[in-house]
Amino acid sequence: MKKFLIVGLGNIGAEYVNTRHNIGFKVLDFLARKESLDFQTVKLGALAEYKFKGRTFLLLKPNTYMNLSGKAVQYWMEKEKIPLENVLVITDDLNLAFGTIRIRPKGSDGGHNGLKNINLVLNTQDYARFRFGISDEFKKGQQVNYVLGEWNDEENAKLPERLELAAEIIRSFGTAGVGNTMSNFNGK
Repeated sequence: MKKFLIVGLGNIGAEYVNTRHNIGFKVLDFLARKESLDFQTVKLGALAEYKFKGRTFLLLKPNTYMNLSGKAVQYWMEKEKIPLENVLVITDDLNLAFGTIRIRPKGSDGGHNGLKNINLVLNTQDYARFRFGISDEFKKGQQVNYVLGEWNDEENAKLPERLELAAEIIRSFGTAGVGNTMSNFNGK
């Protein structure tokens, strides 16, 4: 059975639950609710196992805080013997309009501290990432407040449809591969 590690980036703690920066956690929570999965507290995070079309998806929410996510990713890759090509990291992206999807097979950290740490710990940028646009609708000097701020009413209204699409992307990554997933979902 093929195994995939799907990592949703975010920060632990009630104060971060509905923040833009926690979209990675929100995507995994949505999929888990939809499929009646439970997250278990494990070493370096919370983990749920999702079986779909002969594949096992390990849904990981690191509890290391965003800036130290690499430690959890490396640990679970090694523990479960998951190759780099079967890893997908879900993160927020300020450079994309709200809800815009961008999937890439590899790439730079784009200034994102979670990706920066994963690149450092894994010593590579060659893993797939799924960037979820949160837009850059903030005033100069307000980036941290914006990213760690909660979704506005308009975003909250559109989130369910975007989360549904995100769940489809995760399934597609494991069944159709990163190339087909990019072709089918990028820009949607």
